[in-house]
Amino acid sequence: MESKEKKGNCLGWAARDPSGILSPYIFDRRQPWTDDVSIKILFCGICYADVNWTRNKIGDSKYPLVPGHEIAGIVTAVGSDVTTFKAGDHVGVGTYVDSCRDCYYCNERREVYCDKRAISTFNAIDKDGTITKGGYSSHIVVHERYCHKIPDEYPLSSAAPLLCAGITVYTPMKRYNMNQPGKSLGVVGLGGLGHMAVKFGNAFGLNVTVISTSESKRDEALALLGADRFIISNDKDQMASAAKSLDFIIDTASGDHPFDPYLGLLKFDGIMVLVGFPSEIKISPFLLNFGSRCIAGSITGGTKDRQEMIEFCAKNKIYPQIEMIPIEYINEALERLIKNDVKYRFVIDIGNTLK
Repeated sequence: MESKEKKGNCLGWAARDPSGILSPYIFDRRQPWTDDVSIKILFCGICYADVNWTRNKIGDSKYPLVPGHEIAGIVTAVGSDVTTFKAGDHVGVGTYVDSCRDCYYCNERREVYCDKRAISTFNAIDKDGTITKGGYSSHIVVHERYCHKIPDEYPLSSAAPLLCAGITVYTPMKRYNMNQPGKSLGVVGLGGLGHMAVKFGNAFGLNVTVISTSESKRDEALALLGADRFIISNDKDQMASAAKSLDFIIDTASGDHPFDPYLGLLKFDGIMVLVGFPSEIKISPFLLNFGSRCIAGSITGGTKDRQEMIEFCAKNKIYPQIEMIPIEYINEALERLIKNDVKYRFVIDIGNTLK
């Protein structure tokens, strides 16, 4: 397929309207500034955020919209002031490409909470006034601070999902000390984020329980991903047998669901972290207060945590479960993602199929 737009130096796939249908699109990327890195994109993971913004579910979509914020590729050029990267380096780009770099959170390398708001990888206003466009494209230019080294021995196709799905669960697990060997972790939901939480839990030496609404995921949770226990959340007997057995819970479910049954699985002083986005949260103060339990929220992570996570995955040979697709399959893949028909992360083979 050829794009109707002929002007520009970058080829991508974009949605033009809230139908969310993507098709080829040619546009301009800026040349690298002195502190920028230019990256040839080889792989891009697919996140549910791509569905939300291509279909204007948040209400602020700026069309034409090129999604994708799980990016892995190779450095092709660097600005004159760049010291941390060189041409040929394997690198990744995650959910944001800039921030103010001067507030408390930026100085703490938690840029995602930037006081002036981090600049998202797509559908945001960049510092040059243009609209950011994501990884469903041939190359990207970012400030070196928001570019992450990927060890040469780590597959770039596996690295892509780490930049959102991986870091979204890794950050709260580290922040709330969910890395203590022998402790018990519950993982609610077994999708792109949940399966990474299971893998990190195993690597940290935790006893991992997967909590799901789907019996069909039992064998994969136990045999493929290595969980220690599997519980059906709407089975009262199974939930009762696990009461007060968990030190931590990572809740990755974005659909509306009750929270009290999960809080009841926590031991006293247990911590439950929500990384999904249900429309509301209702909890029993009795379960929270009398159990001395905590509930917290988290989104993606800062640049320090992201680099640490990449190196941790390389050292411990942690790889996401992926389904590789060509760019021409993207519209079907997004429909399948809506139906939760993926195990466990789609990755687009940009390098070989974006022509």
